[in-house]
Amino acid sequence: MKLQDFRYELPDVLIAREPLAERTASRLLVVGDQLEHRRFSDLRGLLRPGDLLVLNDTQVLKARLRGEKDSGGKAEVLVERLLDDSHALCQVRVSKPLKPGRKLSFAGYQAEVVGRRRLFYELRFEPSVMAVLDEQGEVPLPPYMERAPKPEDEQRYQTVFGSVPGAVAAPTAGLHFDEPLLAALGSDGIGTARVTLHVGAGTFLPVRVDDIEQHEMHFEAYSVPETTSEMIRETREAGGRI
Repeated sequence: MKLQDFRYELPDVLIAREPLAERTASRLLVVGDQLEHRRFSDLRGLLRPGDLLVLNDTQVLKARLRGEKDSGGKAEVLVERLLDDSHALCQVRVSKPLKPGRKLSFAGYQAEVVGRRRLFYELRFEPSVMAVLDEQGEVPLPPYMERAPKPEDEQRYQTVFGSVPGAVAAPTAGLHFDEPLLAALGSDGIGTARVTLHVGAGTFLPVRVDDIEQHEMHFEAYSVPETTSEMIRETREAGGRI
C-alpha cells in the first residue's frame, strides 16, 4: 500500500476546532446493512440490555511545556510517557540536539537531559513530572485544530470517565459520553468495563514514507484488568455484544 492511495480532499469547514456545547450532540455514523446518520444521544436506542461497553479510562496530561534551554534558546517539550515520578520520555523541539546534563527551565521548574532513546529524550524533572505539568503544562491539542488551548479544554478534552493520568491525546470516541447518558445506559441494563490505554504522541506523527508498511509506529502502554476480561467472557457467553 502506498501513501498516495490514502490521499483525499478534506474541506476545512468539516474540521471541528471547537467542541459542541453538549457532548452527546455530536454526530454518530451507524454502520449496518446500510449507513445511518444519527446523533450520539441516539446510542441508547442502539444498544440492548446485556451488551457491554468497554471504556478507556486514560486521562490526558497537560503534556506540552514551553521553556528555555540553559543557553537561553527556546525549547518546546511534549511528554510522551511517564517512566516514574521524576522521569519521562519526551519529544523536545530545540534548534540543536541536546547532550546529557543539559537543563531546561519552565518558569522556575527544571528538567535535566538524562539521555536519548531514538526519537525521544529522557528527562528528569524537579520536583516531579506531574508537579511541573500541573503548574506549567498545556493541553496538547491535535495539530489539525490549529488553535491555542483554552482553559475550558482542560475539561472538554477529557472523557468524563478518565481517571488514570498518562495520555497525551484523548481517546476521542469517548469524548461524546456524558454522565446522564452513562447513567441511562446503566439503567437500561447495559454494562460497562474499563481498560487503560495511554494514547501516545505517535497518534500525531505524520507518515513520511511512501510505502506505509515502512512507517514506524510508537508503542503505547495499556492495561486490561482481569475483571474486565471476565466481564467480556460472561457477556459473550450470555449472547451480549461488546
